[in-house]
Amino acid sequence: MRVHAQRAGALLGGLSFPALSLADWTVNMTPGVTGTSNDIFDLHMTIFWICVAIGVVVFGIMFWSIFAHRKSQGAKPANFHENTLVEVLWTTIPLVILVIMAIPATTTLIDMYDTTESDIDIKVTGYQWKWQYEYINEDFGYFSNLSTPSDQIRNRQAKGENYLLEVDNPMVIPVGKKVRFLLTANDVIHSWWVPDFGVKKDAIPGFINEAWTRVDEPGTYRGQCTELCGKDHGFMPVVVKAVPEEEYNSWVAEQRAAAEKERELTQKDWTMEELMERGEQAYATACAACHQADGSGAPPAFPALKGSAIAVGDITDHIDIVVNGKPGTAMQAFGGQLNEADLAAIITYERNAWGNNVGDMVTPKEIFDYKNEQ
Repeated sequence: MRVHAQRAGALLGGLSFPALSLADWTVNMTPGVTGTSNDIFDLHMTIFWICVAIGVVVFGIMFWSIFAHRKSQGAKPANFHENTLVEVLWTTIPLVILVIMAIPATTTLIDMYDTTESDIDIKVTGYQWKWQYEYINEDFGYFSNLSTPSDQIRNRQAKGENYLLEVDNPMVIPVGKKVRFLLTANDVIHSWWVPDFGVKKDAIPGFINEAWTRVDEPGTYRGQCTELCGKDHGFMPVVVKAVPEEEYNSWVAEQRAAAEKERELTQKDWTMEELMERGEQAYATACAACHQADGSGAPPAFPALKGSAIAVGDITDHIDIVVNGKPGTAMQAFGGQLNEADLAAIITYERNAWGNNVGDMVTPKEIFDYKNEQ
């Protein structure tokens, strides 16, 4: 009884002080920062006020009828079976309303699906649990991973301002340009959503969806994957940075140079120390979410790498599982996600971290040759 009384008291307290019990209560959509998002907002408000007007008229007539023809005033119920005029009106009026609603809705939808004459094309590929952005006409691409520290997620640190909505590499686009997105997925169905753009499109394996945006205001805009794509679905944010065109062109030049430099790393002579340093960073980005930073894993879904048969066993088997994954498990194929330098560094790190101390190393050239032999 005491527990029930406490719960009842808490409920009454919440009802008595709504300002305290509702920290952030909003009742409407936000207009956004693109023409499309504003069109969607305007359409929403148009339909909303039409529905309000219908509700006022229908309920007004109903309540007036109940009040004006109540029994206490001597009203007698009418007894009739059909009325042709009424039947015509209740068919025609809703039809006219639907046509009025359909015109702006159709115009908005046609504009949303018009991806022609784009200035920039970006291929967006969903992975569990990150996004890959490939700038089709610029010959470079990269992965965008959640950058919220693990200690914040596990409540060992205070949450940051953009908790679970921050990434290491945001998508960068220029303002004032039409950007076309080609969306697909590598594993399961994902959904790329940026509410400020009015863009939400499913990314489906083996299928290409299209969407577009034109951002007029520089800034950083955040969204999330809105499809239940797996255990860590909530750790798959979307961050887009819109910048002036000159800044965008400078960024593209930097990315091209960095991509070329990464390709050259395949032929570089690496030392164990260089591979271990790079491997620790790459492991933290690509592997630690499942296998943990200390290699302890999260059995049974994610086995430990510390002292595991793979990490201290035959090096060819280790390369194979990292490059090709393991069918039927959560272990993805990273051969198409990471470059040869990162793959070699991760494998070397896993074989020589956490007390494994195997002592051998894998070079990017060996990974390159292994891929070509398959």
